[in-house]
Amino acid sequence: MKVGFVGTGWFSKTHARILGEMNGVDVTAFCGTSMEKAEKEARNWSNATAYANVEEMLDKQKLDAVYICVPPYAHGAIEYALLERNIPFFVEKPLAMNDAPDEIAKKIAETGLITSVGYHWRYKDLTNRALSLLNESQVGMALGYWMGNMPMVPWWRDVHKSGGQFVEQTTHIVDLLRYLCGEIHEVYAAFNNQIMQGKVEGTTVPDVGSVTMKLENGTIATIYNTCILPNSGRVGLELYSDEGVIELHNDLLRVVKGNRVEEFKEESNPYITENQIFLDAVLTGDTSKILSTYQDALKTHHVTMAANQSALSGQPISLRKNKKTKKMKDL
Repeated sequence: MKVGFVGTGWFSKTHARILGEMNGVDVTAFCGTSMEKAEKEARNWSNATAYANVEEMLDKQKLDAVYICVPPYAHGAIEYALLERNIPFFVEKPLAMNDAPDEIAKKIAETGLITSVGYHWRYKDLTNRALSLLNESQVGMALGYWMGNMPMVPWWRDVHKSGGQFVEQTTHIVDLLRYLCGEIHEVYAAFNNQIMQGKVEGTTVPDVGSVTMKLENGTIATIYNTCILPNSGRVGLELYSDEGVIELHNDLLRVVKGNRVEEFKEESNPYITENQIFLDAVLTGDTSKILSTYQDALKTHHVTMAANQSALSGQPISLRKNKKTKKMKDL
């Protein structure tokens, strides 16, 4: 199986390294924003060729699958090029920062193209354990967190390129909430540029935010995020039910029932799992084990974009009625 990569950042390196340890998988192409970046990555692989243009890469190589690992603003043309050639793709979150994913999802549905989106929290053993525990209780409310520092790459702090922290990072917690508790039908957000605008030149993303959501099943959830901390901090989701509290963090699950507390550590690598499942689906045509298809990830995209729209308007946004979202402007 021959696989190509669009993007040369951390996610490309991570996925390529995992694929390099799989039998029958050959990483043969890298496309970067410059030939220099693409060649730097390609040199790490015996059979890889560098490209600075996606169309050229797809025309010159017969690829079985492609990984899209680019910033939010760079999505759209890449996905359309792969759709035209019927090449399955794995795309890292977020899908974009505009309405392009809606049309892309329609074309995927029309063609039946195999896709997977990198919401790796769905593939954690701890998430599956939490899901089974929820069969025994009814969640009343949820609290989510992504409390950290600011990634020091120029595009991330530009709201027009990243969409902001809720779109670019906290999307993982939104998707986890959907996966465990069900669909979201209303969003109300409050964001602000509190500190980082004065500390890091070019910062237009909000650096503090709170988003309250109503779920179809009646659950009320609030997810907080900030990028003002000096180091990465609390990331996770807490679920409150009539049975107690389930706390999901990066590598820890805490289950609190009265005075009894149980803790479980993550024992698998969800990045490996999501890659194995995607490539198995490409090989066999069986997509049943893919936990985040493009169409499903589109629902998470709608929630995060609605949060941006709510923060701009100061009004709650109904996802039952709101099918289009506006681009984020400077707050």
